[in-house]
Amino acid sequence: MFLEAITNVLEGNGLITGFVIVGVTMYVAYLISGKLTRGIVHGSAIAIVLGLVLAYFGGVYTEGTKGLADVSLFAGIGLLGGSMLRDFAIVATSFGANFDEIKKAGARGVSSLFIGVGLSFVVGVLIALLFGYNDAVSLTTIGAGAVTYIVGPITGAALNASSEVIAISIAAGLIKSVLVMVGTPFVAKYIGLDNPLSAMVYGGLMGTTSGVTGGLAATDVRLVPYGAVTATFYTGLGCLLCPTLLYILTGLVW
Repeated sequence: MFLEAITNVLEGNGLITGFVIVGVTMYVAYLISGKLTRGIVHGSAIAIVLGLVLAYFGGVYTEGTKGLADVSLFAGIGLLGGSMLRDFAIVATSFGANFDEIKKAGARGVSSLFIGVGLSFVVGVLIALLFGYNDAVSLTTIGAGAVTYIVGPITGAALNASSEVIAISIAAGLIKSVLVMVGTPFVAKYIGLDNPLSAMVYGGLMGTTSGVTGGLAATDVRLVPYGAVTATFYTGLGCLLCPTLLYILTGLVW
């Protein structure tokens, strides 16, 4: 009776339950980061991996398609992880930036956006070719996924790509995000990633907002808003270029 009452309360307050689950997951992730890796692997990276594991088991358990959100008790995760709160979180990370510092990026910041999107797209297309895809829609969608895991599904939906291809594009973006998040602290001192300008250029080149912000948080938390600024613009630029110009160019080649 008591367990049933608790279950009813949790199901009736799905969004709050979602926040609790995310909070517990983050706590465990940072505990693992501090105790087992001594901070070498950032807690955000571990949290992403834990989230993917939970999503996998949730999907297997329910034979559904929405991961943990397919379990009625955790349905609020679907809203918490939806596009509205996701985009709000991405934009909110940029509010701590100093506009005077942003202006200093100038042409370097803008060029880093186009270079970053272009290079990531090309790498994604090459990965798609290795997977055996050779049509423009699939190549563009997976290439867009390498840009970020947000741009991939947006591009795939715009081009009417198959769910399999969209899933691969998301996977490519997630792998990139985790690699950037984990690798940033290791390469920071070698590439001069210690000031707002370099953080903005880095955000423009890498683009994955979650990866850049997590990596910069592990490097120097003061740099997070600056990397987030260009990384956020990067996502928007990718959403504009991938289903249009880059799709057309890909179609001309394949």
